[in-house]
Order: sequence, then C-alpha cells, then structure tokens
Amino acid sequence: MLPQVVTYLPGLRPLSTMELYTDTYYIQRIQAGDVACFACLLDKYSRPIHSLILKVVRSQEEAEELAQDTFMKVFKNLASFKGDCSFSTWIYRIAYNTAISSVRKKRYEFLAIEETTLENVSEEEITNLFGQTESTEQVQRLEVALEQLLPDERALILLFYWKEKTIEELVSITGLTASNIKVKLHRIRKKLFVLLNGMDHE
Repeated sequence: MLPQVVTYLPGLRPLSTMELYTDTYYIQRIQAGDVACFACLLDKYSRPIHSLILKVVRSQEEAEELAQDTFMKVFKNLASFKGDCSFSTWIYRIAYNTAISSVRKKRYEFLAIEETTLENVSEEEITNLFGQTESTEQVQRLEVALEQLLPDERALILLFYWKEKTIEELVSITGLTASNIKVKLHRIRKKLFVLLNGMDHE
C-alpha cells in the first residue's frame, strides 16, 4: 500500500497519493534531475501525438519525424513548463505548431467550396451530421471528408471532437482567440456537411 505522502528526490515537494504517477509527478522528477522519467511521458503521449500529427500531415514517415521533433522540443523546454496550463494542453500546442509549420512549407491542393454553399447549410443539418457517426460506414465517410480539409482545419476539428479539448484549451494550443475558434469550428462543420452531402450524390 502506498504511503500518504512520498518524496523521491531532494528538492521535490511532498506529493500526495492522488498525485503519484500523474503528469505533474513525472515532470517534477524530470525537472529535479531524474530524466529517465521522461520515458513515462513518452509512453503516455507518443501514440496520441503521433496519431494527431499523422492526420494533419497525412504521411506516416513525416508524422514519425515530426512526432520525434515534438518530443525533442518537449524535453528541451520542459524546464520552462510552469503549469500555467495542463501538460496535455502544452504538449498538444507543441505538436500542433510542429505539424502546421511543416505543412505550411508545402503546397497542397484542396477542394474549394463556394461561400454561398456554406451559407445555405442549416444548424439542424450540422447537428444531424455530428449526431450520426456511430456506424463504421459513417466514420469512414467522415474520415474521407476530413482528408479534404485544410491541415489547420483538420487539426482544429480533430482536437475539438476527437481529443475533446475545450475552447479554452484550443486557445492555448492554437494561439487563436476563443471567438475565432468558434467561428472556424462552425465553418468547418458546414464544410464537412457539404463534402459528405456531395458523396451521397456521386
């Protein structure tokens, strides 16, 4: 049975049982010199971070390189992490910026959608779209539609729905304002509806 308060290294404040093996626990140990604990953070975040980056850049090889780059930045800057936001938000911010910076250096072609087409999409249609993603077929169709979004749009919608990040967390991750994020999410949902609707009529 774990004791109620445990201190493993000099300079660490006592941690309660509730805090053991949390991000805070490992970060404090790393900052105190036990760099081997970074492997625990890698184990927790490597898969979701790689998965997010892969969905943005759409290249397995590039995603692996960018994920490694992300964790190198995390390790290098961990001493400066002050806990102003959660570690999860902080690491996703680094991953987001790393992935978006990479795709901005390249030229991609994406499907353009007329503004009037987006304006004609109703709130009810958007609600129905995001309330019907239970079947495998619906999920596959949504993934195809996501591929046609701009990288930053794809990242934003994935962070909000897939990673369930709040608007406040997205502000910290993306550097955008809360109002800008809400407008972008609304517009992206409309684009997804148009793309999915187009599949139904092919």
